[in-house]
Amino acid sequence: MRLKDKVALITGANSGIGRAMAERFAAEGAHVAVNYRPGGRAADDTLAEVRSFGVEGLAVAADVSKRDQVEKMVADTVAKFGRLDIVVSNAGVEKKVPFVDITDDDWNMVLGVNLFGSFLVSQAAARQMIKQGGGGRIIFTSSIHEDVPFPGYASYCASKGGERMLMRNLAVELAEHGILCNNIAPGAIATPINQGTLDDPEKKAAAVAPIPLGRFGTTVEIAAIAVYLASDESTYTTGSTFVIDGGLTQNVTKY
Repeated sequence: MRLKDKVALITGANSGIGRAMAERFAAEGAHVAVNYRPGGRAADDTLAEVRSFGVEGLAVAADVSKRDQVEKMVADTVAKFGRLDIVVSNAGVEKKVPFVDITDDDWNMVLGVNLFGSFLVSQAAARQMIKQGGGGRIIFTSSIHEDVPFPGYASYCASKGGERMLMRNLAVELAEHGILCNNIAPGAIATPINQGTLDDPEKKAAAVAPIPLGRFGTTVEIAAIAVYLASDESTYTTGSTFVIDGGLTQNVTKY
């Protein structure tokens, strides 16, 4: 097991990519803190699945755009498990709005969760990792839209582009502490947020058309990359974005 007895905190882990990561980390021997948004979908199902692998699990509610909640989430994780070895800043939101119609509230909500949230989570985690010693892993779930334009989603693209540069800067600043920082940038993945497209044959065909592999990716495929980045197999890997998109960005002219 590649993550045996490691302690991982994954934000937005009650569904989709975050849940797949939590389950895969547990299968690899990690104890997992499962974050979910207060008032949103609970994390009971994910927590039960995590524990089914014989490891410890913890459900922690926190809005990642709020410093006090993020710091409490990290503190509660450390209180439960004694340390923090891996953090995945996965929680994210998007809102489709033409650029000329974006309101301040629209913009601040998306940037608050995606970019400011990643800053808060990674800062709180890094402080704990430095305090305890022994290095660590910080992983952001970014998007191909850290590089690829996405009309109607200017706030989302700006947040992911910012996340990319945040990760690269952290990789340099935190290297002396043995903390490795990387991005995972998914393309079109079969998750609940895309269920409307997946259930509509015409929309699904249009979405798949520019993807050379001809299909949506799966959350399991994203989780596999996360395990590599969290494990000792990636000890010389920092400051990189791992694009998992079925070749979509190589065919961007048709996107």
